[in-house]
Amino acid sequence: MSIDSLDARLIATLRRFPRVGLLEVARQLGVARGTVQARLAKLEARGVITGHGPEVDPAAMGYPISAFILVELAQGELAAAVAIMQSIPELLEADAISGPQDLICRVVAQDTEHLQDIVNQITASPAIRRCTSYIVLTRQVPPRTMPLIEAAAQPSRRGVG
Repeated sequence: MSIDSLDARLIATLRRFPRVGLLEVARQLGVARGTVQARLAKLEARGVITGHGPEVDPAAMGYPISAFILVELAQGELAAAVAIMQSIPELLEADAISGPQDLICRVVAQDTEHLQDIVNQITASPAIRRCTSYIVLTRQVPPRTMPLIEAAAQPSRRGVG
C-alpha cells in the first residue's frame, strides 16, 4: 500500500516536531483534528508508523564505537543464535542476509576492547561458526526514511512495461 501527500506531510510534521499535539499538527496541515487522528490511526494500523518514542544516540550514552558484524551460523542454529544475540544489549539489530554469511548485526561499544568482548560473547555459542567485524569510521548517510516517504507520496516513477 502507498501513502498520499497528506500522509507524507503528516509524517514529516511529526518527525520534525515529535512532541507537538494533534491539534497543532492539524493547524499546520490545514485539516481537521479528526482527519489527522484518523490518518495517524490508519498509518499505525498498517504498520507504516511503528513508534513515537525518542530517538537515542548511543555515542551520547557512552558507546562511541559502532560496528557491523557478519555472522556465519552452524547449520540449523538460527534460533539459538538469535537467543544469544537478544541477550546482548549492545547488539542493536540483526538481519538475515543472503550470501556466504547468514546474519548482519549492528552493535555499539564503549571502546575496541568492549567490542572484542561483544564478539567473544557471540562466538562463545556453538550456534555461531564464525564472525567478521567491521568498525564504522564515520557515518555518511544517517538512518532516514523521509526521502522514501516523500517518494512514496508521489505518482509512481516506474515505467510501464
